[in-house]
Amino acid sequence: MKLALSKNTRVLVLGVMITGGPLIGFAQQAPAADNTKANTQADQNTADKQSNAASDRALTQQLRKAIIQDKSMSTYAHNVKVVTQNGQVTLSGPVRSDEEKQAIVAKAAEVAGQDRIVDQISVAPPKR
Repeated sequence: MKLALSKNTRVLVLGVMITGGPLIGFAQQAPAADNTKANTQADQNTADKQSNAASDRALTQQLRKAIIQDKSMSTYAHNVKVVTQNGQVTLSGPVRSDEEKQAIVAKAAEVAGQDRIVDQISVAPPKR
């Protein structure tokens, strides 16, 4: 790649000021990230699949409120995805422990009923 600069052009490259003259091969473009595998998880409910029915929205809101109010849970647990369709609640996303996972599933069972829960929560312990 060749970049032509006029006399009055200034470019800062890696902390070095370059004034005027041609620059040859000073930058390379990073390859595009391939998120195809992550983006094609068709069986996973996402927020755009949330039903707009009043009863489904109310279930989601009630469960979300119960999860957020539990201050013993990690930020990961507070951010679990809750999607309700026709009274069925799908929970997905990572939490930090089996205890958090069980607590969220129990809260969902209280709100929607044990047989109305799809548990897709994963346990991702903190990195050391």
